[in-house]
Amino acid sequence: MQAELEVQFQEFVRTRWSHLVRTAYLLTGDVHHAEDLTQTALTKAYRSWRRVSRSDSPEAYVRRMLVSCNSDRFRKRRVAEALTAAPPEVAGRDEAVSRADERSALLAALAQLPPGQRAVVVMRYWEDLSEAEVAEVLGCSPGTIKSQASKGLAKLRTHQGLAQVMDGHDRGRASSRQGGGR
Repeated sequence: MQAELEVQFQEFVRTRWSHLVRTAYLLTGDVHHAEDLTQTALTKAYRSWRRVSRSDSPEAYVRRMLVSCNSDRFRKRRVAEALTAAPPEVAGRDEAVSRADERSALLAALAQLPPGQRAVVVMRYWEDLSEAEVAEVLGCSPGTIKSQASKGLAKLRTHQGLAQVMDGHDRGRASSRQGGGR
């Protein structure tokens, strides 16, 4: 790789690493898988950095690689995700426990979505990309993105664990507004 391209790639990794790992984490539900997935995608991007860097959006290109690498992970072998019914005990303030419960419930709910729906929901609502941007990243039509987002959100709304956490969260908010907080 030419020195200039090498520097461009290093700068891209330096500035986008945490963002890409965060996206991968939402796709995989596990920080270690997320780091591995990001490294795999960046390795592929490095090998073709000349082409990637010339694209309209190198980040979108690499994000698409993340989604593809995650799909490949499931194609090669079935990955058994062992999700627990309740998160482990967390020491700390009630607010921290509540946020951990919400995060665990959301990750468990995301893990139960099919990979395509999960990718759409993560890109559309976590990454805050437009339907057109998600369609470009995933290589499909905006109509497919709308359909997959709708189906994914419907499944998330009916997820038992997520509903329980959000109901508890709403009750806690209502009691604190009435002056009946803990």
